[in-house]
Amino acid sequence: MPNAPFFRQSTIPAVLIAIGLFLSLAISGTAAESSVNAKIPVILDTDIGSDIDDTWALVMMLNSPELDIKLVVSDTGDTHYRAKLIAKLLETAGRTDIPVGVGISFSNEGPYRQGPWIEDYELKDYPGKVHEDGVQALIDTIMNSESPITLVCIGPVPNIAEALKREPRIAEKARFVGMHGSIYKGYGGSDKVSREYNVRQNSKACQAAFQAAWDITITPLDTCGTVILDGEHYQKIRNAKSPLALALIENYKYWFETSRQPKEVFDQRSSVLFDTVAVYLAFSEELLVMKDLGVRVEDDGSTVVDEKAKTIHVAVDWKDYNAFKDLLTARIIKE
Repeated sequence: MPNAPFFRQSTIPAVLIAIGLFLSLAISGTAAESSVNAKIPVILDTDIGSDIDDTWALVMMLNSPELDIKLVVSDTGDTHYRAKLIAKLLETAGRTDIPVGVGISFSNEGPYRQGPWIEDYELKDYPGKVHEDGVQALIDTIMNSESPITLVCIGPVPNIAEALKREPRIAEKARFVGMHGSIYKGYGGSDKVSREYNVRQNSKACQAAFQAAWDITITPLDTCGTVILDGEHYQKIRNAKSPLALALIENYKYWFETSRQPKEVFDQRSSVLFDTVAVYLAFSEELLVMKDLGVRVEDDGSTVVDEKAKTIHVAVDWKDYNAFKDLLTARIIKE
């Protein structure tokens, strides 16, 4: 008679179950940890170089460990000028692994409010990849990605409308996060809703983006229209020595010199940092009050709540505005 097994026959099933459970927990634990640590793949579509908030948003994005930037595309107006700003900022950050896309160009005219910062910089000198057809690069990045892409749009969206026209299937493989619209509040926290710039600048393109099949999340003026860093928050950034923070303040100074505000304002606070909230929404909604609303874009650039329109996720108010300012400051000054 062969030797009896180490485990009695009656105990084998229980032991196997225990082993199986242990392995299952170990595997699921590893998967959960991997999921927590996994970065969110993002594409940024930006009209950087007009209002300075796009520059703050790009710096914030570069310093956000939750995000894996796959591509940055210039949008609206002179897109070569905007692409040069993107490229030099990426090079300053030591992130020339990130490709730059040149979006659809509508004009070779300014204003070039950050032009002095790139007067000696040529796009051809960027050590990384530059896609002259930024729209196609955006399409290819989305379609070739193994994971869904988060598309962060912080300007008018002609690039996005053209991408949807060329390849509608991108809406199946991406989500849209944007700084667009005015729902209950207007500029400066006004109780009168506004025709927000990113929408009214190209309402047809925004209609196409809002009607596409992807999941949509936006920060309208209701939540992003009063974001300003002042006091200790702003002074920490003014005094920061990291290359990106220094480049940001230098750009802000050039931009500010074209404004009509008193000089002391530059010493005291930022401008309104609309676009930084969209970057935050790419990885978290924790600090915001979110509401699902049907939103329709009118031809004149108005955004109207309409229960028959496509439902989108709207950041309508703050849960903890001060915590956001803390987070934004920390991201900007990050070494």
